Amino acid sequence: MILDQIALEVVRNQLERVAHDMGVVLRTTAFSPNIKERADCSAAVFTPEGEMLAQAEHIPVHLGSMPASVRAVIDSFGASPDPGFQYAVNDPFQGGTHLNDLTLVRPVHSQGRLVAWVGNRAHHADVGGEAPGSMPAHATRVEQEGIIIAPMIAVRDGAWTSEFLEPFLTATRTPTERRGDLAAQLGANEAGAMRLGSLIENFGGDAYRAMAVALMTYGERRMRAAISALPDGAASFTDHMEWRGELIPIVVTVTVRGDELVADFSGSAPQVEGNINAVRAVTESCLSYAVRVATDPTIPATGGAHRPLSLVTPLGSIVDARFPAAVAAGNVETSQRIADTILGALANFAPQRVPAAGQGTMNNVLIGNDRFAYYETVAGGQGARPRADGQSGIQTGMTNTKNTPITSLTIHYPITVTRYRLRRGSGGAGSFSGGDGIERAIRFDEPATVSLMGERRLTAPWGLAGGEPGAVGEDWLIRRGGGRERLPSKCTFEVRRGDELVVLTPGGGGWGRPS
Repeated sequence: MILDQIALEVVRNQLERVAHDMGVVLRTTAFSPNIKERADCSAAVFTPEGEMLAQAEHIPVHLGSMPASVRAVIDSFGASPDPGFQYAVNDPFQGGTHLNDLTLVRPVHSQGRLVAWVGNRAHHADVGGEAPGSMPAHATRVEQEGIIIAPMIAVRDGAWTSEFLEPFLTATRTPTERRGDLAAQLGANEAGAMRLGSLIENFGGDAYRAMAVALMTYGERRMRAAISALPDGAASFTDHMEWRGELIPIVVTVTVRGDELVADFSGSAPQVEGNINAVRAVTESCLSYAVRVATDPTIPATGGAHRPLSLVTPLGSIVDARFPAAVAAGNVETSQRIADTILGALANFAPQRVPAAGQGTMNNVLIGNDRFAYYETVAGGQGARPRADGQSGIQTGMTNTKNTPITSLTIHYPITVTRYRLRRGSGGAGSFSGGDGIERAIRFDEPATVSLMGERRLTAPWGLAGGEPGAVGEDWLIRRGGGRERLPSKCTFEVRRGDELVVLTPGGGGWGRPS
């Protein structure tokens, strides 16, 4: 089937609407503020082979890595799944990213034939492990971070399987909230399958399959054209993760040759005895995101658009960790640095498109005890762009979440926000200035365990074209009886009633020399 550009855009938008509506169902029906308020979830539509066909504008680190989850299900259960089944996975070494992100995928059939998959991924605020929130800073093995769900049947004939549900709820500190969020994930997939089924019925099965192939081909053609517009050559860039006072290098060489692009991470550090290791699926998602930033973000985010991209990652490295490495911060923090590193190299090819470094961290704050688990990522400064200042107080890079409104937070959790404001002057100076970070102070109303997972506390977000770096982040614990302690970027500790945590997030780098 040959479709003109208008027809392709119509099909593309209809499929993206399916994913968007899945996200609406998921957020509307979820129990936890983490999903309902922060929107820490994503949804997408896939081909029968597991390639990305359409996605909503959700979270980059989720979406770029979700095809690995679908492929893991296909590898485990075959390419002819039964109708009425849904499959779950969170194992980072079998299609997942980190244990909090549970992916639920559902096959879609038409006239007895598999025509697509729909799937969604949601961050569950607690999945067990050695600290509330399931990101203990001391973890060196993945099993310390919570329950591991290898690809398995989670729903059979519309009902949860005991093999999945009972162990999952037993592991978590918040089973009621988890049960509600799981029901929202199930409903989102059912809604997506219903809407997609209606589209297929309207088009006709053969026409839909032809349209899907045409859309994948169109995405590939657009990406090849965008890469062809870049100059041929190679450029390298090095950035660093912070781990126990040391700087751990991430090195990439980006090579552009004709209409293909290769990102080679040879020279990056080996995986560490800590939780900042990223699995390959995370690195794949960073590559997709960074190339779209540096070329054309309007390119359809399909598996076809990924075909001209190649990734080289040394197995057992910090960007392609080997089991049983701990990986909780690899998904939320190392992903940010991988994206920064690729963008730093791509600035040599597209200097008028690539921004200076944003805050480069998600500033993860996890608070909980035996009865509650709260998770938040605190926004910061966006890097200045070649033609505009960076935005202040915004999520950047591989995340796209909102914040938990203070009113919702105080209703659900025994904590009080005492300050929440922009951190004026934290953005780097330049012809265009980097955005400012945030100051957020939280008082604890009962004893709890706190985990922090942050970055850019030692190395500042870099500027470009002569722009100055943004301010580094800071984290402080102020004890009720007096005393003030600066905290490391990754730590787990106990707090008492009346203690206060202050998080100062980094600003973005500046672009161009300051006038």
